[in-house]
Amino acid sequence: MKTKVIADRAEYNEVMKQIEVLLQKSTSNGGVDGLSADETKTLQELSIMAEHYEDSIPLMPIKTPATLKEMIRFKMFEMNLKQKQLANMLETSDTRISELMNGKARLNLKLAKKLHDKLHIDANFLLEIA
Repeated sequence: MKTKVIADRAEYNEVMKQIEVLLQKSTSNGGVDGLSADETKTLQELSIMAEHYEDSIPLMPIKTPATLKEMIRFKMFEMNLKQKQLANMLETSDTRISELMNGKARLNLKLAKKLHDKLHIDANFLLEIA
């Protein structure tokens, strides 16, 4: 079997069915050594075809946070932090974080430095939104 390019999702699904059959056979026979040389070669070629097709599919673009509130929420999610934990990490009050997140307080230089140092928020981002 000569390795070819998968053109569409239907072909990909067919290739994946063939791979599944070969994997089930190898599992029931005690591993890849349970396949014939031709079957092993076919499995390798099908796997390469599937991998190339999967790599060709563009991923959904990741939305980057545009506001300070979005960025802080993103970092809190990333670090699995609650607002009170974030306040402790930034050595500020929970109230201050709440005001900042709700747009009732402006970002000052001291807190901007802590956001940069502790949450690794890009300094240029902080300067642009301040």
